[in-house]
Amino acid sequence: MVRHLTSLYDFTPEELEKIIDLGIDVKKNPEKYATALKDKTLLMIFEKPSLRTRVSFEVGMTQMGGHGIFYSIADSPMGKKESIEDTVKTSSRFVDIIMARLFEHEHIMKMAQHSDVPVINALTNFSHPCQIACDLQIIKEKKGKLKGLKLAYFGDSNNNVTHSLLYGCSMVGMDVAVASPKGIEYEPQKKVVEKAKEYASKHGSKILITNDAVEAAKNADIIYTDSWMSYHIPKEKEAERVQLFKPYQVNSVLMKHAKPDAVFMNCLPAMRGYEQTAEVIDGSQSIVFDQAENRLHIQKAIMLFLLGKMK
Repeated sequence: MVRHLTSLYDFTPEELEKIIDLGIDVKKNPEKYATALKDKTLLMIFEKPSLRTRVSFEVGMTQMGGHGIFYSIADSPMGKKESIEDTVKTSSRFVDIIMARLFEHEHIMKMAQHSDVPVINALTNFSHPCQIACDLQIIKEKKGKLKGLKLAYFGDSNNNVTHSLLYGCSMVGMDVAVASPKGIEYEPQKKVVEKAKEYASKHGSKILITNDAVEAAKNADIIYTDSWMSYHIPKEKEAERVQLFKPYQVNSVLMKHAKPDAVFMNCLPAMRGYEQTAEVIDGSQSIVFDQAENRLHIQKAIMLFLLGKMK
């Protein structure tokens, strides 16, 4: 049966842990995997712009002996002259694995439904599983474990990163606190919170959704934030959003409510003076560039897993 990654819930908690450990091994011992995907081809479909996603996937394939093809939807008939279903049915006859960075989550689900090869969600408006698998890898490397830790997230929370953090952290037994402004436009979707709470109850962890930034930060091991200005936000909305999210900015005062050895994370891109201050992102507790590097290693592990090449 062909396996896909549309969200982290496509994996069992045990599989997710194995992939994280594989990512750590790939990072430590890249020579072991230098020919693991020899002669394999990855098709990279992009509807949304990217730096880390494109470079990390393409380099990852190259470093394992394979080849990556960049394909922009701007130059494609997909969704216009040709349906998503027909596009992926055709493409999967040519390549060994497909990744797509799209706006609509339903489109990645269609791809997975009609593809004969594994499909990887490299970001949709609902889910960002590769990013959070990467985040869990760096947390395990820095803290030595996942279970029993607390991650606190701040800011715009009705987004792909927050949803995937709730999924991923609850699967590995981490507590998650999410602090955002009131309202369904800014808080994580209820169906995601409910599912995360189910997993958390099985693994002995807790989920907290709050409008109080200090409450969320208290005793956290990881402080996490993301952009206030997602790609779909109109320019004229920016000033209003800055005022709305300012109470959730990660600054030195908020960091003091976390544990003294807490680390700071942002999946990037980041705007200093917005979701975090420069002193935080450029300070000694920040691990944002170690975090970014791990996109390369964990995505190698995900491709190895989906292609049945785990050693």
